[in-house]
Amino acid sequence: MRFVGIDPSTKTGFVALDEHGQVLVQKELTGVGKVDPKRMRTMIVDIMAHIKEDDVIAIEGFGFASQQAVQNGGIGWGIRMALDGRKFNYIEVAPNAVKKYVNVSGWTGEKGKKQRLTGPQKKKAIMHAVFDHFDFQHKSDNVTDAYILAQIAMSYFMALETDSISLPIYQAEVIDTIFNPPQKKKAAK
Repeated sequence: MRFVGIDPSTKTGFVALDEHGQVLVQKELTGVGKVDPKRMRTMIVDIMAHIKEDDVIAIEGFGFASQQAVQNGGIGWGIRMALDGRKFNYIEVAPNAVKKYVNVSGWTGEKGKKQRLTGPQKKKAIMHAVFDHFDFQHKSDNVTDAYILAQIAMSYFMALETDSISLPIYQAEVIDTIFNPPQKKKAAK
């Protein structure tokens, strides 16, 4: 059994962990060439070539503020359709939950003087937090996010199998949200 994290993007992060949390695969997948849809299609084929039958898969949910929302949405849906086509189950993890799992809020500073972390600052904070939590580092923030997702997949599976798991509160809240997603508010008529 493996625990897989997929961070869909123009450079998709892919990590597979064994049952002890050891890294088996850590890659950034980009597809062939620079022209879409061939690049996107070949990237999705490459991702699927790395998936195995008993994998427990976590994929990062869609970000709403992405500068490349349409392209990343196409990649994200393409991966989901490919997984669905091969009857693979996966859990979806919100982008904020990925950060939360390593205790990164997206803010820095003391109460009353907090400042929002920008894109590069946030990515650096996440990379440092992953190293502090798991002693894992990679030059790609996409692979780093995929690593967090693989850890989430492992924690999710352990909680499912044992009906309990010992995690720091912020990690336990992420896993609880996967089991008990918040209800979406209905639009007013």
